[in-house]
Amino acid sequence: MDSAAGRDCCPAFPRTHSGPPCKYHGYESEDGHSEGYKKAQSVVIVERCAFAGPLLAGSRVICDWRQGQPLSLYALVCAVTLLNPIQISIHTSQAVLKLRRRSKASFRTSDSSAESNGTVPTTKSTSTLNSSYGASTPPSSVQPNGSMTNVTATKSKGDSTAPPLPPRPSVTPLKSNRNSTVGLGSSGSGVTMRSPGATSPFAPKLTSIADSTVVYQKVLLVYGEVGDPLQRPMAGNITIHHDKDGQAFPPTNWPVSDSYFKALVYLSPGWNQIRFDFTTASLSKDGIHSSYMMLNYLPLNNSPPLQLAIIVGRDSPCTYDAVPERREREGNGLDTAIRKYRMAAHLWQAFTAEQMYRHKFGRRCFRFEEEWQTGTLSLRDWEAGNLKNEIKVHVIRSDKTVAEIQDLQLAQQYAPAAKKGDLYPIASDAIKKYFRLRPGQRQYVAAMFLDSHWDPVVGTIRGHAALGGTSDDLQLAIFGSQALQSYPSCIEEVVPALTDCTRTDTRFVANDLNESGSNWEAVNIGIGAHLHEVGHLFGCPHQESGVMLRDYVRLNRTFLVREHYSTRTQSQGLRICRIEDECGWHRLDILRFRHHPCFRTPVDTILSTLDDSIQFYPIGNGKVIFCAPSGISFIEIYPDDGDELCRYWLEYVSTESRNGGMPWNVTLSEANVRSRLPENKRKGKVKLQVFSGSSRSLTIVDFSELLSKSYIVNLPARQSAPTKDEGLTMNTYNRLTKLPQSFETRPGFKGNKLGFSRLDGSKPEQIILDSVNLQTKLLTSIKVYSGYALDGIAFCYEDGHCQLFGKRGGKAGGDEFFFDTRRGETLSGFYLRAGLWIDGLQILTSLGRKSQIYGNAHGGSGHILMPPAGYTIAGVSGSCGQWIDGFQLIITR
Repeated sequence: MDSAAGRDCCPAFPRTHSGPPCKYHGYESEDGHSEGYKKAQSVVIVERCAFAGPLLAGSRVICDWRQGQPLSLYALVCAVTLLNPIQISIHTSQAVLKLRRRSKASFRTSDSSAESNGTVPTTKSTSTLNSSYGASTPPSSVQPNGSMTNVTATKSKGDSTAPPLPPRPSVTPLKSNRNSTVGLGSSGSGVTMRSPGATSPFAPKLTSIADSTVVYQKVLLVYGEVGDPLQRPMAGNITIHHDKDGQAFPPTNWPVSDSYFKALVYLSPGWNQIRFDFTTASLSKDGIHSSYMMLNYLPLNNSPPLQLAIIVGRDSPCTYDAVPERREREGNGLDTAIRKYRMAAHLWQAFTAEQMYRHKFGRRCFRFEEEWQTGTLSLRDWEAGNLKNEIKVHVIRSDKTVAEIQDLQLAQQYAPAAKKGDLYPIASDAIKKYFRLRPGQRQYVAAMFLDSHWDPVVGTIRGHAALGGTSDDLQLAIFGSQALQSYPSCIEEVVPALTDCTRTDTRFVANDLNESGSNWEAVNIGIGAHLHEVGHLFGCPHQESGVMLRDYVRLNRTFLVREHYSTRTQSQGLRICRIEDECGWHRLDILRFRHHPCFRTPVDTILSTLDDSIQFYPIGNGKVIFCAPSGISFIEIYPDDGDELCRYWLEYVSTESRNGGMPWNVTLSEANVRSRLPENKRKGKVKLQVFSGSSRSLTIVDFSELLSKSYIVNLPARQSAPTKDEGLTMNTYNRLTKLPQSFETRPGFKGNKLGFSRLDGSKPEQIILDSVNLQTKLLTSIKVYSGYALDGIAFCYEDGHCQLFGKRGGKAGGDEFFFDTRRGETLSGFYLRAGLWIDGLQILTSLGRKSQIYGNAHGGSGHILMPPAGYTIAGVSGSCGQWIDGFQLIITR
């Protein structure tokens, strides 16, 4: 770099002033000499650089010449990757590069002439990346801040003050979530996509998502409008360009109908800058109308995945039903089946994430397991063999032959079949063997039988069953492949598949339940009905509307604006498919998903896994307290009218809190419950199903029974002691004087019982703690008798007296846990392991201490029994046979 006086130090730093240059730059120092820069910093504007190119045009650079070293171009080139404009503070003596963003509106620009009079042309900005306006910008005064304390305004030689610089024209920000332009080239033109200033009234406006949104799935459903649909409805196409000049994903086209559009956007992990171009033949003005959006795709890795599996017979040819034209054009082998099944799963995910967002629970959704393999979401990747992270589809060979799978007795839709549900255990056994599941390792699997076959002679689908549910640690949904030929295999095929009106040829493929008369309707039934079973997998029952009530026959409306002719309804489809016309998840399904582990996001509070149970305590006056350590999510209400579908409920989930804002305790009155029902259903029995934040539920068969006397215990009247005579021990004094009874009486309330009380010789037992009604009694320890189950517990007092619940079995002498009475430690509750009987017990204290788990620490499921706020333990009730097989707390105010 030539630093001779009178010359620019580098082509990247042109002379931008009229005074003599300093040693390294075309700027004067304060005293007219380059030595004046030993403690000062100068400001230069980079216009062009042979190394950096136009990307640094307009950048503001602050250079520190304390060591008399020229600015390194390498440091400038390092800034190319950063957003422009930027401010760079370089201290060459320490080789430190500090970067700080500056507002675009804070820069001052001048004309390109060295003799500029300060007039600023407003046609173009020098700070835009693609600007062709070749102006160099003189230095402006920089206000001192914490990182630059020595920066001073530059002065001309002999002048006492620096000449005033005109401010840069301000730009009024658009009130929009996107930036639009007209007349831009395609993404392959080599121009880096930025947000230009000029706007077009026909640029696509996204109404479903805001700029800079974080999403958690690879394929995102978006929708919006072009122009004003009410004033000038338009038709055309939306072309979606992805960042990196189409390297991430090729452009895709989506139809615009009456100015509305819906589209699927492919996202790469991290930030994605997406460009939406609108083209139409109805506009006389040439050019493309574009808008931009930044989206951040954050893959989820800490939530359990939904696994995809294809099950084939041990002698299967690995083909599926397809018409001859399809077999010739795209094939019907295993590779094509995997691609189609994978695309269907992405549609499940995009649909569900959008539904969660509409219910104000964010864009949460289940995730899939992925692996590095040939990309299939675009035709380009598949044909070129490009490797990408794609959903892993497990191909599982069953022990059964194809003939056994296609047995008519197993066909769900065959009326005389005797074993309609047996395909479920066949799939379950194959999956458990494939994944080698261990106890406690839960898997969520959506499986498809590839060997399903339409039998036109019998008129049924062999090897098909639509079932979903939970079996031990496997939550499974199964379906057949009878509609697979109609599925899209990539994003480019979604619109053609959902608009294909080709009639179903029942010589080769099935018209499932006479609702798949055309190819696009077969897509709805196949993808939608399988999603229905996935809903069962996640714990959803049938609902009064939505996916769980066969509303998936309208699934196409979620992804398209205009609907085609329907053979199912024998009518023309909707001209505009609005939100209210679409299929959706029911609100109760959404509430189940909100706290399901498969739907967990990084910002969610992880709820306790120690106890996912729900307890209840009737407290009199027609009220019941429900308690759950993971929070109460919602309560379903079922009147006694024979309707199995839930139509009335109470919900306690907040849409604003990360953990859902669920209360731990909920007090419910009978009047409140019955007021939720219609007038003609308020009398009679009412069933409740209470759901916790851990997705567990508790069923109350008859709410009125909880309010009956069977849950109320008459406690002995409380007794108080007079002042103790110092000459007697407390126990002796009590026996001599006999404590007077108080007039205060308190009822006790039983909580829900753990255990089934079904052991041989089981008898009910109940004790009221002496320390509750005798103030002079001090509970000092608890003895626990246990072996492989809980045999008994004894409450021991200071005077040596013990109250035994159950038997003294198991370990000889039992195990004793002592309270720290000097610190006022008392019993606050129990943690129990329980199933058919009580397997184990742990003692919880008021100081937060816990005993070990006595008995079987791994038997049954965990339950925390602890009185709600304002109540204390008054005793225990239950039953005992060979060991304790029933246990419940008695609480009092």
